[in-house]
Amino acid sequence: MELTRTTAFHDLNEPLAAKLRSTGLADTWNDLTDIQRNEWVCYTTNAKKQKTIDKRLDRAIEDLSAGKKTPCCWPGCPHRRPKAAKWFK
Repeated sequence: MELTRTTAFHDLNEPLAAKLRSTGLADTWNDLTDIQRNEWVCYTTNAKKQKTIDKRLDRAIEDLSAGKKTPCCWPGCPHRRPKAAKWFK
């Protein structure tokens, strides 16, 4: 099954797409709304260190497998808040 690659602000990146494909979560991903997919993409890519990115990718797969729609304890994508726009040019 083909993955929906677009979200509200971010496009699906290949590391997350590969994990979704390898775990059979394509249907789960496609059933999410644009904003929900956006939160997962931003959550997994917003970290600076590769070690943190890898941990977030693993957690995303665990949480999606458990039926969670958005990352827990994540303040949300700063790219969609007008006041945070100055930090992401």
